[in-house]
Amino acid sequence: MHEMTLAIQAIRNVLEFAQENGIDEIDTVVLEIGELSLVVPEYKEEAWNAACKHTMLENSRLQIDVTPGNGICGDCGRVYNIVANRGVCPGCGSRDKEVLSGREFNIKELLVPE
Repeated sequence: MHEMTLAIQAIRNVLEFAQENGIDEIDTVVLEIGELSLVVPEYKEEAWNAACKHTMLENSRLQIDVTPGNGICGDCGRVYNIVANRGVCPGCGSRDKEVLSGREFNIKELLVPE
């Protein structure tokens, strides 16, 4: 399950950032995951919770922001959601497209107590 590998790497990055910046507690970690990234948000949350045990993130909350998988049609230039339209342009029926967004997997934000 690649979600666990990604969770472990993201947690390492967050912990390293926290240590470098003197952060002792994190309330929420916000991940940005694209619709086309092949990361299943439900699995990511399970993997995250398991990998956070015995770290400063054990009691933190995980928030996942899903970025839509948008593309632009190579034939008519229409921007559309690739997932919702099953890869077919709703304007002209073409399958020729360029992906604009939806492949992201980023640590978007860390929220710390005030």
